[in-house]
Amino acid sequence: MTGYTMLRNGGVGNGGQTCMLRWSNRIRLTWLSFTLFIILVFFPLIAHYYLTTLDEADEAGKRIFGPRAGNELCEVKHVLDLCRIRESVSEELLQLEAKRQELNSEIAKLNLKIEACKKSIENAKQDLLQLKNVISQTEHSYKELMAQNQPKLSLPIRLLPEKDDAGLPPPKVIRGCRLHNCFDYSRCPLTSGFPVYVYDSDQFAFGSYLDPLVKQAFQATARANVYVTENADIACLYVILVGEIQEPVVLRPAELEKQLSSLPHWRTDGHNHVIINLSRKSDTQNLLYNVSTGRAMVAQSTFYASQYRPGFDLVVSPLVHAMSEPNFMEIPPQVPVKRKYLFTFQGEKIESLRSSLQEARSFEEEMEGDPPADYDDRIIATLKAVQDSRLDQVLVEFTCKNQPKASLPTEWALCGEREDRLELLKLSTFALIITPGDPHLVISSGCATRLFEALEVGAVPVVLGEQVQLPYQGMLQWNEAALVVPKPRVTEVHFLLRSLSDSDLLAMRRQGRFLWETYFSTADSIFNTVLAMIRTRIQIPAAPIREEAAAEIPHRSGKAAGTDPNMADNGDLDLGPVETEPPYASPKYLRNFTLTVTDFYRSWNSAPGPFHLFPHTPFDPVLPSEAKFLGSGTGFRPIGGGAGGSGKEFQAALGGNVPREQFTVVMLTYEREEVLMNSLERLNGLPYLNKVVVVWNSPKLPSEDLLWPDIGVPIMVVRTEKNSLNNRFLPWNEIETEAILSIDDDAHLRHDEIMFGFRVWREARDRIVGFPGRYHAWDIPHQSWLYNSNYSCELSMVLTGAAFFHKYYAYLYSYVMPQAIRDMVDEYINCEDIAMNFLVSHITRKPPIKVTSRWTFRCPGCPQALSHDDSHFHERHKCINFFVKVYGYMPLLYTQFRVDSVLFKTRLPHDKTKCFKFI
Repeated sequence: MTGYTMLRNGGVGNGGQTCMLRWSNRIRLTWLSFTLFIILVFFPLIAHYYLTTLDEADEAGKRIFGPRAGNELCEVKHVLDLCRIRESVSEELLQLEAKRQELNSEIAKLNLKIEACKKSIENAKQDLLQLKNVISQTEHSYKELMAQNQPKLSLPIRLLPEKDDAGLPPPKVIRGCRLHNCFDYSRCPLTSGFPVYVYDSDQFAFGSYLDPLVKQAFQATARANVYVTENADIACLYVILVGEIQEPVVLRPAELEKQLSSLPHWRTDGHNHVIINLSRKSDTQNLLYNVSTGRAMVAQSTFYASQYRPGFDLVVSPLVHAMSEPNFMEIPPQVPVKRKYLFTFQGEKIESLRSSLQEARSFEEEMEGDPPADYDDRIIATLKAVQDSRLDQVLVEFTCKNQPKASLPTEWALCGEREDRLELLKLSTFALIITPGDPHLVISSGCATRLFEALEVGAVPVVLGEQVQLPYQGMLQWNEAALVVPKPRVTEVHFLLRSLSDSDLLAMRRQGRFLWETYFSTADSIFNTVLAMIRTRIQIPAAPIREEAAAEIPHRSGKAAGTDPNMADNGDLDLGPVETEPPYASPKYLRNFTLTVTDFYRSWNSAPGPFHLFPHTPFDPVLPSEAKFLGSGTGFRPIGGGAGGSGKEFQAALGGNVPREQFTVVMLTYEREEVLMNSLERLNGLPYLNKVVVVWNSPKLPSEDLLWPDIGVPIMVVRTEKNSLNNRFLPWNEIETEAILSIDDDAHLRHDEIMFGFRVWREARDRIVGFPGRYHAWDIPHQSWLYNSNYSCELSMVLTGAAFFHKYYAYLYSYVMPQAIRDMVDEYINCEDIAMNFLVSHITRKPPIKVTSRWTFRCPGCPQALSHDDSHFHERHKCINFFVKVYGYMPLLYTQFRVDSVLFKTRLPHDKTKCFKFI
């Protein structure tokens, strides 16, 4: 306890220990400082001394750290590589310096050459300017010389008569009206364009009596007609609709005559007016009977001899389809040729004239004297005898099962409803039409309705009575679609019908279908036909065909187009000169004002398809004036003969009768810019190429940074309203040539192939001339048509992915061909090439022409196309069968004909050597 207290209070024991600790710490610090001093000061001195002594003690050749003289350092092993690198770099630097001096001398020489070239360029520019001046002066002199020898004729100024003109000298009798004495030609010069003014029926009192359907249909077609104008002062023709009148309204002749005289442009006698009375029913009253129409023309379906003026008035068809288009799916096919009944007739005569059977005279005695008043009783007896003989299955009924339709006296009334009559006619090969017994009744609405229904379903009309005036008679050659038999020959009708061959019968049925669709089917066709008849009579050319306005997509050009060696390798074939001057458009149609005179009969009545209803093409020197797509043959004239005449080699002549001609490439594309650019570059240097029209079928515009190739001719990119394969065949107004080369954006054709196809097309301008051939085949198990793309010795189609055709077909495809076909192309996004082949074969009744031996033309390595899909061929099968239903028959024709050039080295596969080939 005591010790503890001592230590706590700082006793002696504790103080001693503290002093010892302090002393020990001082000794350690002193020793540590001394040691560090020796290490840091003396040890380096000792080491330096030792090394110096060691270096001096060694032999001179073994010194390491001492100073060395000369290149002794390089002798060290690890420094030798660095020395070698230094020597190599020094040598390279010397070489580079030598090269630099050499390049400087070359640059100086090149600068001298550049100065010399600049001087040469300036001299060449001066020479070129002088040459241009000489060429310009030469061209000016040439134009002056041509103007002196061939002065251009200007269209005469149109001088219109005064509004209150006195009019023409009146004919002695109104029934004596003809064009020369009742029509004012001064209002319709050849260059007038045939303007037509249509009165608004609602502005006159009789307009409230008109059938609403007839009035609405007439107004709709008048608004869409190309000839209709709103300026009545310049009009050549004035059209007024007066019927059909609603029941039970009765418009008195005096009242109607007064209202007609009050028309603002009637000019006292109504010259250059057309009064149209359209009928929808077979019992339509003769509204204009006992009405003084002055010098106005009358167009209606019922005429008495006392009011009909031949060559002046017009017999038109009834307006059965007022506001509806024909349903092609309900129209029976044109084959088989023979149907269940040889002929049929249903009708009932309400009132008859004196029966010829009551007279005790024979046919011979009757013909010696005055003709009998009525042959209907003899006709009844003869037809019943044919039916009872059972030689052929016929159906004749002279008493209606139900109440017959109202009709005119001596006219055979229609039995039953329209649907029932059509079902019977669909089973009839021939349809008998007995004309009215009254010889003063030229034509009646009931008779015209029977004719309309027979043509509609493909029953060949047999008209008993040659005195009848059929619709549009004088313009149409009815003997190509119907049989007109005099009533005294009724006993020979059965023999006559049995003697017709199947081919003749099918031709008449096809021509009848054409007449019905073109002139009878709708209000538009009736109105257009009335105007076309009058315009043709007064010899005014038709208006140009409709063209599609092209909306161009701006794009940048300038990319230099190379030449594909495969495209340029043409062997010894001379492709012709590359056009170095501006593109040359096809010459305009120069026969506009003479065609209606020289080719009047051919353009209206040609058995191979009368082309007349629609406006003519301004770029076609071989087509008739106007065209409709349905027909039994061609409306083209064959063009042949080389431009150079006899002795001129074929390869040096274009062919055809036009010495200079070019073609336009139309290429459809959809968002395949790289493929498109490659295809355009392959057209570089192609002779006779006028222009390239790229139909951009995508709503997405081309890339802004896309640089289009410069191929020496204009490239126009056309924007479309919607994505449709039908856009391939639109008649764009930018196409200025007759020849169109339709080509896919992935097609791969050589220049020599294209040029040969162009030459062949010029020898057959009415055909499709191309490269990939296909054909159709009949599937017996399924009783349907098939599309076949296998290689074969015969073909019936040439795909328009690489084919030439006339621009006029683009107009027919886009605006005349049934809309149902174009709708199916849009539905399947397919079959547009098949539709074009159907159209051309239907018009020309000729197969296409395949050129060269190439079977496939797709470019290798291109992106996959729509045709690679498995459903592609199934859709094409459906398309062919649908098109056959629309046309009513199969228009495609087989051919084993193929055109090859002797300049081509054709290599055929071993399994194709049996094919027929014509050179």
